[in-house]
Amino acid sequence: MFRPEPLDLVLIALAAILIFGANRLPEVARSMGKAIRGFKDGLAGKEENEKPKGN
Repeated sequence: MFRPEPLDLVLIALAAILIFGANRLPEVARSMGKAIRGFKDGLAGKEENEKPKGN
């Protein structure tokens, strides 16, 4: 299995900064996080309109 080394992660971060720019990077990361969360929720069968069951 591929395991990234620290230098690999630095190169990926630099490439992301060059592609998206330093100002847009937080926005891109936030939207990617929301997309991943939506994908995981979809796999778990959760709907966006469902309210969490509480006490």
